[in-house]
Amino acid sequence: MQLGPYTLPNNLFVAPMAGVTDRPFRQLCRRFGAGLAVSEMISANAKLRYTLKTRRRMDHFGEVEPKSVQIAGAEPAAMADAARYNIDHGAQIIDINMGCPAKKVCRQSAGSALLEDERLVARILDAVVGAVSVPVTLKIRTGSRPGRRNGVNIAKIAEAAGIQALAVHGRTRACKYHGHAEYDTIRAIKHSVSIPVIANGDIDDPIKAKNVLEYTGADGVMIGRAAQGRPWLFKQIDHYLHTGQRLSDPTLPQQRDVLMDYLRRIHEFYGEAVGVRMARKHIGWYTARLPGQREFRSVINRIEGSPEQLRQTRIFFDTLVERQRLAA
Repeated sequence: MQLGPYTLPNNLFVAPMAGVTDRPFRQLCRRFGAGLAVSEMISANAKLRYTLKTRRRMDHFGEVEPKSVQIAGAEPAAMADAARYNIDHGAQIIDINMGCPAKKVCRQSAGSALLEDERLVARILDAVVGAVSVPVTLKIRTGSRPGRRNGVNIAKIAEAAGIQALAVHGRTRACKYHGHAEYDTIRAIKHSVSIPVIANGDIDDPIKAKNVLEYTGADGVMIGRAAQGRPWLFKQIDHYLHTGQRLSDPTLPQQRDVLMDYLRRIHEFYGEAVGVRMARKHIGWYTARLPGQREFRSVINRIEGSPEQLRQTRIFFDTLVERQRLAA
């Protein structure tokens, strides 16, 4: 898939998720077959640029190119400045957030709140595209609420502004993450513009990915929550789209090894104290479908040190592996 001067290895994208798609997570998903991983959103507020949280979100060391950075804000000049700033610090693609439904973002009239004001959308997109020479992409929802799905209008504005790819989550702002994603609006958007359209929302297995691509005509799919604890999903989807054959999940020893390596990378990236806390949710995602996970999580969530967190995680998986061997 082509995005500006960059040829992506496939049409599978990692959705930007605050508190999740940090550098270790992006690197992991790329290693398991994602074509592009977009960063956590970075505020356009210049006062926040030097906070530890922002500096971590801007850390792209060792990432596979191209490096895509999402920015969020509601003021055109500030968004343009944020785009330039992030390019100066390693971004090669700028993604604009008009899809986040979180209250703290929408209270600032940013994220999916912008979908209510199509004129402001146009001003922001024109400002950012005009400020940089790299590809600019956009992430939206289908509209602000079920009674106002104006995604087609936003898509046409985006195309006119020079946006080079558009990711669409199949819910409105008001829907948040409730109910089921709908793909009729994504299909209508794809038929209304010539730029690449990426379908997002509830795509959690290879067959679903294929069905969504065929129904909407979208150029790619974006995976978010379904990849939490299942980074190999990208490889499975890519394989299915190319061969029609399903790959099985990694074995328990393989899943253990992936998680153990990932935990070490989290500890290294954040430092021990923060890293241990950040790792807890990932451990929960990896073990959510495994027997005994509830009791294990009650133990792991009380651990404060990285060596013990690693030890207990290995014990949990090794115990399951041994039970599996004895039952065979």
